[in-house]
Amino acid sequence: MAYEIRFASTAKRHLQKFPVGERAGIVAAVETQLSHEPLVETRNRKRLRPNPIAPWELRVRSLRVFYEVDQPGVVTVLAIGAKRGSRLYLGGEEMEL
Repeated sequence: MAYEIRFASTAKRHLQKFPVGERAGIVAAVETQLSHEPLVETRNRKRLRPNPIAPWELRVRSLRVFYEVDQPGVVTVLAIGAKRGSRLYLGGEEMEL
């Protein structure tokens, strides 16, 4: 079963902060990695400890895509950020996980 991918308005704003070429890569990775079995942990996909952002994380190179499966068959991307060392930046602002 293929999951429908939705982007929350916050994730859309975060996505706009990236260059066009990088945006296309992020969207392609999200579609490839999350359209089938988004709740199965892999090398690039993991369940997170409780936090204010999202229950799941997808790693796309040095970027992080945070998402949830809130309805059967629907994946909602909640936030997209850049990871630099131990720091995470969402929408240009440093966040703590």
